[in-house]
Amino acid sequence: MSNRSISWAAALRELKSDRVARSAIREERLRTSTGLRGAPVLAMSAWRGHSGRRYVVVVQPLDTVDLVAEDPAVVLAVGRDEQGQASIAAVRVCPAGDPGFLGWLAACATRGAGELHSYRLAESGPERAAIAADLGGPIPTADVGGV
Repeated sequence: MSNRSISWAAALRELKSDRVARSAIREERLRTSTGLRGAPVLAMSAWRGHSGRRYVVVVQPLDTVDLVAEDPAVVLAVGRDEQGQASIAAVRVCPAGDPGFLGWLAACATRGAGELHSYRLAESGPERAAIAADLGGPIPTADVGGV
C-alpha cells in the first residue's frame, strides 16, 4: 500500500484545466454494429459544440450531391488526419434544395474535406443557425453564400 500525499489544490487545478481543454469542438465516434432487423447500417458520429451540447450526425461521402435535395440540414464538411482525428473544414445551414450546395461542396473539397456529416433534428432555420454557430462560429447560410 502506498502512502502518497495528494495536493488537492493541484488536483482541482488539473481537473479544471482538463474541462477547459475538453470544451473545444470535438467528434465523439459512435460504435455502430450490424443493422437492426436487416436494416442497412448508418455510419453515425457525434459532435460536441462549444456549449457542450451533443449532436448526432449521419456520415456520408463528400460526393453526396443530393444530401439536402429533400430536407434541410446543418452540414459539416469534415477532414481527417493520418491518425483519423476529425476536424471541421466548413459548416453550412442548408435549406431543402439549397441552390448553392454544389459550389460549397467544391470549395470544401479544396479545403481537405472528405466526408459530410449531416444533422437534421433541428426544426427551424434559427435553430439550425444556432447549432451551426455552436459547432463552428459565424456560419454563412444559403442566402448569404460563401463557405
